[in-house]
Amino acid sequence: MIYTKDEFKKLVGDIQGQDWYKNPIGFGIARIDRGQLNPEKTLQATYPVVNWNENNGSAAIFLNALKEAGVAIDTSASELVCPLSDVFLTSCIESFRPYIPEAKGQEHKNVQVISQLASLPIESGLVADDYKVVFIFEDAPVQSAETAYLKLYALSSGKAPLRSLNLDGVFGKLHNCAWSGSTPIELDWLRENEIALKLANKYPEITMVDKFPRFLSHVIPADNTRILETSKVRFGAQLAAGTTVMPGAAYINFNAGTEGVVMVEGRISSSAVVGAGSDVGGGASILGVLSGTDGVPVSIGANTLLGANSCTGTAIGDSCILDAGVTILPGTKISLSEKAVAAIKEINPDKEISTSMKGMDFLGVNGVHFRVNSSTGQTIAMRSTREVKLNADLH
Repeated sequence: MIYTKDEFKKLVGDIQGQDWYKNPIGFGIARIDRGQLNPEKTLQATYPVVNWNENNGSAAIFLNALKEAGVAIDTSASELVCPLSDVFLTSCIESFRPYIPEAKGQEHKNVQVISQLASLPIESGLVADDYKVVFIFEDAPVQSAETAYLKLYALSSGKAPLRSLNLDGVFGKLHNCAWSGSTPIELDWLRENEIALKLANKYPEITMVDKFPRFLSHVIPADNTRILETSKVRFGAQLAAGTTVMPGAAYINFNAGTEGVVMVEGRISSSAVVGAGSDVGGGASILGVLSGTDGVPVSIGANTLLGANSCTGTAIGDSCILDAGVTILPGTKISLSEKAVAAIKEINPDKEISTSMKGMDFLGVNGVHFRVNSSTGQTIAMRSTREVKLNADLH
């Protein structure tokens, strides 16, 4: 029995000193939504607390509790997914005892989770089998729906940088579901019960069919962040504080997002990142790695304007402007006057600037204004002379 914080720290040190132990990259306890026809199928994993390169003391307690519950622990594997048990919960409660009285608000969140689970009322209908404790020891391809969700949580919560995690295998581990609000439903179950549900007027309102839930079903954004339609941001996206996502053509895919205050009225495809102070105009498209970018993730610099209905498939630097309707892909041929070359070279002395360039050549080049010559139809570039500045009152 652990009664003091010093005894807790000694226990953690003893666990971490054992040969089998390894600190995880990420871990947490998830509530599981199971398949209505196939209960072995995990449709969704909801994590009230996500630990990512932090709280290793709690990780040690969780792993030791699993060991005491008879679970074989192999920390050499990339991940570990285990059902909860009464033995696990009891062991955790005994270990966390010194912290339980002060576990409230933003303090000791893992202790809060354990305390809540241990005191679930019988009438809730939830049992230990509805929860899993999940660990990621190595950033390897995803092996389960539970770890897929944990990685997506790490991205959407901002605990892991965009494009920093191995998401190989995610689509294969997530199931295509009908979503009624935040509840996933097996499509086969709907088909099997369609007649009875419709005759009884109990057919659910289906908001979408997808493998991914919506961002707002799992993440509470910063106070000054606005998402005007829940469908516009997919879970696994990352929104920096102050980002505004407007309705209409706006959309942010998973593993994509913003690095600061950004206005989004266009599409930010998977793997694309937009710098602080930038404006993605109405209907503008930032392409993902599978749609015309030569497989290179696109980064949009800070204080950059993508005009309405423009299209970007290559990196754009800081303080740039892409006129409405202009498309810049890696292979797009772009002409510059001698004057433009000199002006752009002046603020980019380490870059190779010439009168004939391709879109891919502008990687890391700042202060460029891309437009189309209305007489010749030729895509041209010049030194940007206009400051891109968002309206602070709107963010």
